Amino acid sequence: MPRLTQRFLDPGPGAKSRAIGLFLWQLDDQTRRLKEDTRGATPEELAWQPAPGMNTIGMLLAHVAVVETHWIGASALGLEWSTIQVLPVTRQDTGIPLPAGAAPPEALHGKDLAFFDDLLDRARAYTRSALAPLAEADLDRRFVRRRPDGTEFEANVAWAIYHVLEHEAGHYGQINLLRHQYRLARAPLRA
Repeated sequence: MPRLTQRFLDPGPGAKSRAIGLFLWQLDDQTRRLKEDTRGATPEELAWQPAPGMNTIGMLLAHVAVVETHWIGASALGLEWSTIQVLPVTRQDTGIPLPAGAAPPEALHGKDLAFFDDLLDRARAYTRSALAPLAEADLDRRFVRRRPDGTEFEANVAWAIYHVLEHEAGHYGQINLLRHQYRLARAPLRA
């Protein structure tokens, strides 16, 4: 008998809005996949740079968590970016963007996979608590982000949630590439 694989997109539990429940399910599934594909990464691998000035896996994992809390806090809760401090690391601690030729940030040096998993879990718990009570109409609510250079960026809550998802997905691909590069860099040379 042929094996049947089924996949369904169902709203995550606890959300008032079906659309937000669907977003939460997608975010959770993306993070589940990211975590599965980083199993076995050592602190050395998490801190490895292909070249000075380039991101590490650890930097990207911390960055994903920080960006999630900032976009969700700003959009769903109306908070100023500078006041959102949910995690034990800051945006500056992630090192992103890293200056050309720079080493990884000292704040992440020697951190293990459990540390980065905890950052992702804390960020998602924050996201869930911020989004679950929102109604469908809240997705259309707009917010303005004032950037350090003085420019303004306007979006709605739905876009911010989407951005968190596509941002993590993009960095997930980057992390997988770094894992591949790390294995190749450590592989014995063939004659």
